[in-house]
Amino acid sequence: MKIGIIGRSEWTYDSMTLLKESGHQITFIVTAKEAPEYKYTSKDFQKFARANNIPFLHDTSITVDKLLNLISDLQTEICISVNYSGIIAENIISLFPLGILNAHGGDLPKYRGNACQAWAIINREDRIGLCIHKMVGGELDSGDIIERSYMDIDINSNIGKIYNWMEQEIPVLILNSVEKLEKEPEYILETQSKNPREVLRTYPRNPDDGKIDWNKDGESIIRLINASSEPFSGAFTSYNSDKLIIWRAALFTDNENYSSATGQIAKINKDSGNIIVITGKGKIEITEIEVNGERTKPAVAIKSIRVRLK
Repeated sequence: MKIGIIGRSEWTYDSMTLLKESGHQITFIVTAKEAPEYKYTSKDFQKFARANNIPFLHDTSITVDKLLNLISDLQTEICISVNYSGIIAENIISLFPLGILNAHGGDLPKYRGNACQAWAIINREDRIGLCIHKMVGGELDSGDIIERSYMDIDINSNIGKIYNWMEQEIPVLILNSVEKLEKEPEYILETQSKNPREVLRTYPRNPDDGKIDWNKDGESIIRLINASSEPFSGAFTSYNSDKLIIWRAALFTDNENYSSATGQIAKINKDSGNIIVITGKGKIEITEIEVNGERTKPAVAIKSIRVRLK
């Protein structure tokens, strides 16, 4: 099948590569500047295009005229779009007989929008969804679902592991979707509900959202740490005016009766290098931090229980 590519990230790049390796023809590639956490840059997409003699465009806003100028004989049957930075209008979608497929890391129709994986961790979900769906111009993450997959998650699941899972799943799901539609153009796995009560809109998260509030319960703090971890900038706190990024931590349980302010360091374990911190409800054990650009064990930087985390 003849397939166009509009997107960024390793998810798009690996899907494009698998489609080509599976015998499909890539007719054009449109990409834009990459986000900091992406493994592949726009230069990687350009290199792929040059190596395979594929028309290429670097642009944050795609239009019908730009597409027609890019490739004069636009006989592309379907298009794939993942993580593109601009809005794709209905008049572009309608250029392709089978439409445009998008990979979305949310359990549609729930979790439409941004940072769905982080919000799923924070919201204490027990699984994260991944959907391949047809795009609808002017609508957010709506359209018929063609393929769907799930990953079980819990308090100890971090965003990096979810991204690794998605990186493996998305190319396969996209290939399966394309080949199902090639055989049966009207194929639909599921029509999305239009009931607004079944939709959860999630909005972007910024680095400042990773600031830890020690008045919250231990589980909420652990989930924030895991939702903010690599490839993002990490959850953070301060100690002696130094910014500490907390990369790894877990709930800690003991039989101690105590009275304490939150953020109090309850124990510095010199053997393991870990520290125990008191939260608004319960304790957590911090096992890896970063301070002044260096990753280390907490006990290397934290020497006293007299100064609290804030």
